[in-house]
Amino acid sequence: MSPAWTGCVGIVVMLVLFATRMPVAFAMTVVGTAGFAVLISPSASLGMLARSLYTTFASYDLSTVPLFVLMGQLAFNAGISRRLFACAYRFLGHVHGGLAMATVVSCTAFGAVCGSSPATAATMATVAFPEMKRFGYRNRLAAGAVAAGGGLGMIMPPSVVLIVYGVLTQQSIGALFVAGILPAILITLLFLVAIAWVCWRDPSLGPPGERSSWAERLRSLGGLVDIVVVFGVVMTGLFRGWFTPTEAAAVGAFAVLVLGVLQRQLTVALILKSVHETLRTSTMVLFLVAGATVFGKFLAVTRIPFDVAGWIGGLALPPVLILAVIVAVYFVGGCFMDSLALVMLTIPVFYPVVTGLGYDPIWFGVLIVLVTEMGVITPPVGINVYVVYGVITGMRELITLEAIFRGIVPFLVAVLVGIVLITVWPEIVLVLPRWLHP
Repeated sequence: MSPAWTGCVGIVVMLVLFATRMPVAFAMTVVGTAGFAVLISPSASLGMLARSLYTTFASYDLSTVPLFVLMGQLAFNAGISRRLFACAYRFLGHVHGGLAMATVVSCTAFGAVCGSSPATAATMATVAFPEMKRFGYRNRLAAGAVAAGGGLGMIMPPSVVLIVYGVLTQQSIGALFVAGILPAILITLLFLVAIAWVCWRDPSLGPPGERSSWAERLRSLGGLVDIVVVFGVVMTGLFRGWFTPTEAAAVGAFAVLVLGVLQRQLTVALILKSVHETLRTSTMVLFLVAGATVFGKFLAVTRIPFDVAGWIGGLALPPVLILAVIVAVYFVGGCFMDSLALVMLTIPVFYPVVTGLGYDPIWFGVLIVLVTEMGVITPPVGINVYVVYGVITGMRELITLEAIFRGIVPFLVAVLVGIVLITVWPEIVLVLPRWLHP
């Protein structure tokens, strides 16, 4: 059997393992290790497995993940996420779907101090889902808004995926972060439109909540101070070169810790709880990255990604159509692989093709983040969906994966619209970096 056919068989086997409810990280690791053994040798496969696991958990660049997760957990236990949701609820909660809109806005703001998509989804599921259920929201909209909104943590800087992209392509992390701000706001607005549309079609999905007075709304704005302070510290330090992305994550976590202690919101018990939850979440994310890395090396041996890239680069098509094919590859790949692992595997292949077509590398980085955001909510991997499912079932709420996946469909359409908009008008991405770096 040829390497390409072996790769196809491996993909099918992995899908079967997903269907048996084997953890995604384990399924990718098993298939990747077995496939590598078939194509190379058992001893080489075991060596590859050991190196992949070690390099993932010992990676300096990936140390941003636990630090950003710690920042998010400290922010959650300090009440920042609750205050964000309360502020957004005061302004939006009285309309149909208003609580879901407040959840999306809160996810965008919380992503500014978290940087991790699964951590944002898990945190907002804990805060927002019970409130939506209290007002009679259907599971489909409530869970879908949390899962999709969590994906905004990938776009809103600081973003782990943008950091990895910057490291791989030698682009400015600060410029990438600044470039992600307007697209994050754009996708947030499109998500709000998607919620308004589905609630207009079926008002029972998101009944309106209580209307707040303007005095209550203005008082709730105080909950945004913490976010502005932490975001300002992280972004200013990164953009001025005061510290590296990993140091920025550490500084951000420390800033949240100091704010929480000064405001008497964080006790020793809550700090220890934050560390414990960080360990759990970071281990889950890193195991997913490690499993995706093992599976990615198996795919690399099959030559499937390189053959696809070579075929795309050799197409006699206009640049925009070649770009559309690359986006389609990322979308399909994101359905099966962790977004971070997919970026690490494919960027070295596609980056020269895209820059050779004349596209701006900063713009392409933001585009890739938008596309991979779809991967965190699409089956079969859909890590945000599984994270939200785990949090909700942990609260002893009855919900099915099917309901969550149905709920994210309008948000997928919104992301697609966003991709089209930044492709037609790339200045949406590039205006801030060019203004700050004339």
